[in-house]
Amino acid sequence: MLELKPLFDIEEDVAPWLLNRRLTSLDEEDESTSPSRKELQIVNVEKNGSILYTWKGMKGNTCIGIYDPHNKQNQLLYAFDREAPLISCSVNTERTLLAVSILQFTRRGLPVETFRPVSRCLTLLIEIHPVNNTKVLKAVDSHVRVQFIHPAANTRAFPENHLLVVSEDRCIEHVHIRVAVEEGCRVVVQNPDRLHKTILAEDFLWAQWDTQEQRLFYIVEKENNAVLMCIQFYPDRNYEMQLSFPLGLSLTATKLRLVNFGFNHFQEEEESLELLNLQVFTNHAGTMSVCYSHPVQNKQEFTYSIILLHRGWRKTFAVSLEASECDCITEPTFINIGYYIAVYMPGYFLHLINTQLPNLACHSLFLSGKDAKVKPWNDQRYMLSLPGSVLDCQLGKMYKADLNPQLLLLFMRGSKLDCHQLAALHCAVFYLQDSSETETQIIHWMCGMPVSGSFDLIQEFILGTLYRKAISETNTVDKLLPYTSLFNWDGEIPGITYSTEKISQPAFGEKIQNLQGFWEELNRNVESMKNLESLHNPWHNNSSMRKIKAQLFSNMKVDERANKHFRNTLENAKKVLSKVDKCSSEQQAVPLFQEEDCHQMVLTGLMVEKLKEYLLNYLHYIGRKKIDLIVNNYVVNLLGCIWQIVDKIWKKYGLKSHILCLSSRETVNPAEFIVFHMMTRVLEAVEGLFLPLPPGYHTTHVMLGLRCLPLHTLLHYIDLGMLHPTEQFITRLLEELDNSETNESLKFSIVTRIPETFGQKICHLWDHPISSSCIARNYVETLLRNHCTQQKSKHFSLRDKTPFESDFLPLTYLARFLTEVEDQALNPFEDQENVDAKFVEVAALKQTLTILGLEDE
Repeated sequence: MLELKPLFDIEEDVAPWLLNRRLTSLDEEDESTSPSRKELQIVNVEKNGSILYTWKGMKGNTCIGIYDPHNKQNQLLYAFDREAPLISCSVNTERTLLAVSILQFTRRGLPVETFRPVSRCLTLLIEIHPVNNTKVLKAVDSHVRVQFIHPAANTRAFPENHLLVVSEDRCIEHVHIRVAVEEGCRVVVQNPDRLHKTILAEDFLWAQWDTQEQRLFYIVEKENNAVLMCIQFYPDRNYEMQLSFPLGLSLTATKLRLVNFGFNHFQEEEESLELLNLQVFTNHAGTMSVCYSHPVQNKQEFTYSIILLHRGWRKTFAVSLEASECDCITEPTFINIGYYIAVYMPGYFLHLINTQLPNLACHSLFLSGKDAKVKPWNDQRYMLSLPGSVLDCQLGKMYKADLNPQLLLLFMRGSKLDCHQLAALHCAVFYLQDSSETETQIIHWMCGMPVSGSFDLIQEFILGTLYRKAISETNTVDKLLPYTSLFNWDGEIPGITYSTEKISQPAFGEKIQNLQGFWEELNRNVESMKNLESLHNPWHNNSSMRKIKAQLFSNMKVDERANKHFRNTLENAKKVLSKVDKCSSEQQAVPLFQEEDCHQMVLTGLMVEKLKEYLLNYLHYIGRKKIDLIVNNYVVNLLGCIWQIVDKIWKKYGLKSHILCLSSRETVNPAEFIVFHMMTRVLEAVEGLFLPLPPGYHTTHVMLGLRCLPLHTLLHYIDLGMLHPTEQFITRLLEELDNSETNESLKFSIVTRIPETFGQKICHLWDHPISSSCIARNYVETLLRNHCTQQKSKHFSLRDKTPFESDFLPLTYLARFLTEVEDQALNPFEDQENVDAKFVEVAALKQTLTILGLEDE
């Protein structure tokens, strides 16, 4: 599932360069010879990904080089004239200054001749452009780590450099180094004997350097509670204390641990279980996760916690350690991979924790056994987790931790448990992003899966896809839009138990109103969680939406033009439909978006209206125009997502739009039955969420159903509301099919099931007595309604009765009245075919007799 992609191998990327230097050098005394693998070691990784390494020269001296991953070139930075056991090393952005910490005693306890032993560790600042002076920064008995602070891209660092000096006697210093350029290219340190130093932290228990974002995290103890602090360094100013957060841990007896300050190859061997295994991960969306493992109490269970500051939760997981080929229990490695944090204990388990959607445990993927194997990670090797990479210092290799799409999809297709299916689906949707091939495989898989009683995979895919696209445009809606159809999940995940508890709110710096970038997003996330309960009222409330839709349709029947709300709803829908990226007829398989579906347009416009109202309640500060854009894009993506699902299904089974010709005599093939069934599932999923469908969906669905289903089943589907005869479908049904006995029965069965107002629009298309009877009734009803209410009753003389008139006086009176009204009215049958005037008269007489109750006399 999780794999390591090679980024750097010291034997392949550095050793050949050193060998070439030795072969091409004209100086026989060249100090940079090809060393053995054991002597070639990585010591640090800088912000831009540059890798600092050291090796032993021909004369036994220590050399320092740097590898640039962008141009894949190596450079010799500095060479000592004697052996200098290197603890830590860092270089500034311009590669003009080098900070190093070296041991003055070898492992055998003998002094190194280069420096007279005053203390065990010596920290130096070296001018290397060109090699000039060396300044002693610190001389102590404990180990010291050094780290230059790198400015943002395209920012000049001159004339000042900043250096962190972290000593294991629990002190962090910030050194200001002003430099000057002399003689055109010679960089020297100004006033090297009076460098300005500031103490950032003392008596800290743990520290981590964020290489990419230039942040210093450290933990201090306050009132018997471990408090996480964070200092942000800026290119245009020094630094600011940005965060203070109580972790709720007691770490007084914990040994000091430094994270991401390089790798000390001379560190004394210590029991890893005695050290605090804690790491902080952040991303641009304003999420901050604190991961730490608890001390091992027994070999049967392992516990670790993830503090999600952006959610206000602490999630604690307890894993049952099953039998494994690995004999020892090591601490897990925490790896940040975008929206997920991977917790990996080699030989035991792999847990992919969804930090963006942590509400339900089924959206995180827990694997054990063979499924949890990470290649080429050896169970006995320890790796350092760096921002964006994993470092194996022992072998001198660097990897990028990434999800393998093929393994993820293979696991998803083979999973049987609901928790695995849900987690794998959301992981594929979120992590693999816009991969057309991956999306196709997901659609094929979920449409082939049996319907689950606890969730709908199609609903999960639609909401997950829409959520991912929405937050990729703006992070402000990440807690306001739905990403799952589940309100809760009480299922179990084999091999792991978990608990969730609320945490106290973090405290930000004094200048909170001026927060920018990540800190602004994190603060917004923290503030929004205070209103978490109000966010539980989703905009897509089915009952309220149904009531509003029913009211709109009721008003539509009375007077569409006079209903302002109805007109606005249709305008919203038209704006959305105008933005849908319709494929060309050659690219699309299913013919959607080729007609107007008033019901779906009303639902589309209603969704736009309600979603705007919902977002305005929480995001009014971003402006109505921005919200309009977010909402319109969301609905456009919804219609496009449904279209893509259906289109990929049609393409998989080779269906073409020509099969929807009603007069076609082609034999129905099994693929059509499968596609019809899948379109029914999509319809149920979308209607279950009360979301709109692309115009033409119902027409395509019912026409496919007409081909696949026997008449009684077709009518049953219509009666249940699973098939929706549209005006386009009825029109084609009446026009394309002849009036054979079978077709007449089909037409009659369907026409009698459509709404009366709908039938009045299309009855003139069918040359049949039933249609004529409908036209006659409508005609007489219209005349009486429109004219009887406007005119007073007329008095007719019956003395002039013609011999053709009936002796039944009420009927004679009605006939004379209708004759006069009809003479004044426009002829509704002009330019219409298939109207039998004589039949209209007979039908009108029968209708009158029926109303008077005289039809049996």
